Amino acid sequence: MDAAILLGSFIALILLRVPVAYALGLATLVGAWYIDIPLHAVMIQIAGGVNKFSLLAIPFFVLAGAIMAEGGMARRLVAFAGVLVGFVRGGLSLVNITASTFFGAISGSSLADTASVGSVLIPEMEKKGYPREFSTAVTVSGSVQALLTPPSHNSVIYSLAAGGTVSIAALFVAGIGPGLLLSATMATLCLLFARKRNYPKGEVIPLRQALKICVEALWGLMTMVIILGGILSGVFTATESAAVAVVWAFFVTMFIYRDYKWSELPKMLHRTVRTLSIVMILIAFAASFGYIMTLMQIPSKITTAFLTLSDNRYVILMCVNFMLLMLGTLMDMAPLILTPILLPVVTSFGVDPVHFGMIMLVNLGIGLITPPVGAVLFVGAAIGKVSIENTVKALLPFYVALFAVLMAVTYIPAISLWLPSVVL
Repeated sequence: MDAAILLGSFIALILLRVPVAYALGLATLVGAWYIDIPLHAVMIQIAGGVNKFSLLAIPFFVLAGAIMAEGGMARRLVAFAGVLVGFVRGGLSLVNITASTFFGAISGSSLADTASVGSVLIPEMEKKGYPREFSTAVTVSGSVQALLTPPSHNSVIYSLAAGGTVSIAALFVAGIGPGLLLSATMATLCLLFARKRNYPKGEVIPLRQALKICVEALWGLMTMVIILGGILSGVFTATESAAVAVVWAFFVTMFIYRDYKWSELPKMLHRTVRTLSIVMILIAFAASFGYIMTLMQIPSKITTAFLTLSDNRYVILMCVNFMLLMLGTLMDMAPLILTPILLPVVTSFGVDPVHFGMIMLVNLGIGLITPPVGAVLFVGAAIGKVSIENTVKALLPFYVALFAVLMAVTYIPAISLWLPSVVL
């Protein structure tokens, strides 16, 4: 009964359109009242949820991504992607995917990826003869890999939701394989569409201009080297690498590229703080929600319920995926919120926590581009000036491809775990 009170109140608040973060907090208070837990104990959990040094990585990475997105780095990475793949048939769609791969590996945010790459490439793709709906679908689906590749903010959140037992560095490295698989799958789909619909070829960029583009993009690409190289070499932690990324992004934007006005910095900082306030409130309330769930023994009850269905690990993972996909259409942060419940379940079946983190992040990515609450979907449609209905229709083949990637990541653990086992 206690689990029904906690989860039922949370679902009821979501149906009443209460924001997810506040729904978590209010449901926690209802659950605490029902099992007679002092409210000050809940407040301690809320404060403790954000009083963690590793959480500093999130504001630093978000700020670094904002500086790079608004400071001209995204535009230069798009140009660099054009040098690499823009000359083939359907080249601009490949440029879109490749640019998202580069920028996602720098910003760690699907929203920033969609906004930055989309604002540059969607109008350009339409000018070259691509349907605007297709251009928007490519941009939106390609940005999902930013959730997987380092420095993914959501990897940090998953680590914290798992109780800090999963290394952020391991999650960063583990995300490289699934991220590249996703990008390759999207690129293959774009090539098939280009051949079937006879999309235009791009032009080969002259050598002198290509060299100039590569040199300009190199400053941005160095961010990936700094973040990953620093972590893997042990020079600094994931949190420290985020701070270094901010300094590097600021230096490149303001002193190398010099496209951004100093007077715009306060406005950018204000937007970043607003974004972070939402994220930190969600993390704080999720910590208290997880605390009440633990007291109610909900994870062990769900484990028992799953055992009544099957004792086969692969069947359990399929059930978990379908549950996450369904919940993700209603609540885009469902996978990370459910981590304290589901992680004990899957680990009892022998699933590695790092591997499960990648499964959760792919599910999260699909939720972010799926109606009715997909934040990245709405941003992409707004930038592309396309209705949600037409964008979703154009996304249907990409949903199939993303589901195929999810199945591969779920049932081939080596995609996620091989690289961490080699470099860590």
